[in-house]
Amino acid sequence: MLVNAPHEPEQLMTIGEMGRRTGVAPSALRYYEDLGLIASVRTAGNQRRYARHMLRRVSLVSVAKRLGIPLADVGAAFGDVPMDRTPSHADWQRASRRWRRTLEERRRAIERLEHELTGCIGCGCLSLKACALLNPDDALAATGAGPRRLEDVIEDDEGDDGADERT
Repeated sequence: MLVNAPHEPEQLMTIGEMGRRTGVAPSALRYYEDLGLIASVRTAGNQRRYARHMLRRVSLVSVAKRLGIPLADVGAAFGDVPMDRTPSHADWQRASRRWRRTLEERRRAIERLEHELTGCIGCGCLSLKACALLNPDDALAATGAGPRRLEDVIEDDEGDDGADERT
């Protein structure tokens, strides 16, 4: 088999070929297809065939998954990128801008969490529940169970205008 053999852009790939090229298991490819992240066409024998331009989508889904980005976020970012034809440069640029905003929001939330954890760990108490700096008198217990401060950080990031509110 020639690795760099010329190919037609419209040439279709089997699920096995797509899996070998992307490193993604066929079961995951079927799952991504069920979620609407990728698309295939069916042969007369009902076998899946993928257009070559799906390689990029599958690869991006794979990278996002490795980075812990929810598949729903990937789907939203690439929702307008056509699957029935090879996407244009402009199609990918629009999706990239949309995804960049999502990733920036996630980065800000992680940085805020890091800042708060660094402050808490630095005080030596090692307890967000008992920390006089970040949770005086265990005031957050009244708001419910779980990571209350993290939820506040995420909500703040969703509603802010891009200004940095850290002190």
